[in-house]
Amino acid sequence: MGGMGFIERFRVECLRSVLINTHMIEAAYKAGARRYFFSSSACAYNTLLQKDPKVRALKESDAYPAMAERGYGWEKLISEMFCEEYWHERGLKTAVARFHNVYGPHGTWDGGREKAPAAICRKVIEAMDKNDLRINIWGNGEQTRSFMYIDECVLGIDAIMHCDDLIATPINLGSSELISINTLVSLAEAIGGITLERKYDLDAPRGVAGEVGGGQGGAADAGLEQAVAAALERRDVKSLYLLAAFLIAAYAVPFAQDPALAAAIEADIAARLSR
Repeated sequence: MGGMGFIERFRVECLRSVLINTHMIEAAYKAGARRYFFSSSACAYNTLLQKDPKVRALKESDAYPAMAERGYGWEKLISEMFCEEYWHERGLKTAVARFHNVYGPHGTWDGGREKAPAAICRKVIEAMDKNDLRINIWGNGEQTRSFMYIDECVLGIDAIMHCDDLIATPINLGSSELISINTLVSLAEAIGGITLERKYDLDAPRGVAGEVGGGQGGAADAGLEQAVAAALERRDVKSLYLLAAFLIAAYAVPFAQDPALAAAIEADIAARLSR
């Protein structure tokens, strides 16, 4: 896992991952594997199409003409080609999903490899702990992303792996909802009950201006937000799990109109808090 800080600073390390991918697919083929899955990335897309924060949803065909993210993006694109050719030449059924900003409770949250949701949650918590009500934001905060919760990602992988129409065919896996980094900060602030002074680091890694896939995930309704907010009131806000849970409720659950789902999430949070 590598956040934008790692991706932009260690491009050679990212490119070297192609060695893992090539050896893995060859080993799978020699072992007689019937299906092979490769987790690609939205970074494989042409960066020239992502200069506007209000970027349109990227289609799978937008990867070509190629102008992928330096290092990491090219490694993903080249590995996609291996998957395509192992199917056409050797008959190995491969599946390729281009992930769009996956996050979840057990994701990296510090050290440079964390994604934006975890990084921002951590910074808000650190500001509260240190009573230093300032936050450093990479870029101008207007850059946009779509985010996908890990549970949805797993369901998507399973569906893709069992769809013969998608053999050796890269496909987006993510939400179609754009969220700015400033909005993400405001959300974390609201959960923490604080307002931070924002410092924008225009020299920090920021990635493309806008990135959104063509997935089906949508915004949740206020019922889920209220359910999680009520759970937050019962225990200290300094829980990365709860912050992640709120993000699920606010942005990533596609079937949020189901009242039973809101109740289930609240019950799950309550159970975790009681441990």
